Amino acid sequence: MIPDDIRRFIVQYVPSVPFLEALLLLRDGAQRDWDSTELAARLYLGAPAAAILLEQLSRIGLLARDAATPPRYRYAPRTAQLGAMADRLAAVYAQNLVEVSTLIHAGSNRKARLFADAFVLRKTHKEDH
Repeated sequence: MIPDDIRRFIVQYVPSVPFLEALLLLRDGAQRDWDSTELAARLYLGAPAAAILLEQLSRIGLLARDAATPPRYRYAPRTAQLGAMADRLAAVYAQNLVEVSTLIHAGSNRKARLFADAFVLRKTHKEDH
């Protein structure tokens, strides 16, 4: 079972399973810096997709980004609460892999449907004028 606060965190901040896998990998490798090429190799992604994941994780406050080119990232939660949430998410995911993955996919599908519906509504509205 996924606790309610972890469920809310997933729905609000975790857009994909690769995002979660990147978070867990960097959390487990907190003693080192990562760039998109290294992350891509570990997650079997392209470097551009890995760069997006790193930037997303940085934007929500789970990674620190340095000024190097290309940028390097280190797991460094902005707050103790955010770090504790990531720790709990890791534990919940380890025990509920399928349920967490299903929740992430359901959120992604819901967001995609909302986007598609908004496009259809806008298109229909434009056709009326």
